[in-house]
Amino acid sequence: MNEMKNRVQLIGNVGGEPEIRTLETGKKVAHLTIATNDYYKNDKGEKVQQTEWHRVTAWGKVAEIIEKYVVKGKEIAVEGKLTHRSYDDKNGEKRYVTEVIVNDVLLLSK
Repeated sequence: MNEMKNRVQLIGNVGGEPEIRTLETGKKVAHLTIATNDYYKNDKGEKVQQTEWHRVTAWGKVAEIIEKYVVKGKEIAVEGKLTHRSYDDKNGEKRYVTEVIVNDVLLLSK
């Protein structure tokens, strides 16, 4: 049952070109956003689309796959864990980030 704790699976479209960096150690990291859509009917019975944006970070081999094959608009599936972190911006204000740290990626569209 432990393998089900803090597990996130998303299928959506990449919102922009992935940002890839190579660290001093040679390890790669990829940052991207994924848009997922949900649909519901409002009070008037009209179908409404709601889009959610998710911050996604991948490391190592998964980042290399993203660098090679993933572009803006591509439909992908990711599996990973939800994390929260904070940092101080250049003005000294504390900022909070929630993101998915990817363990696996599946390329869905051509």
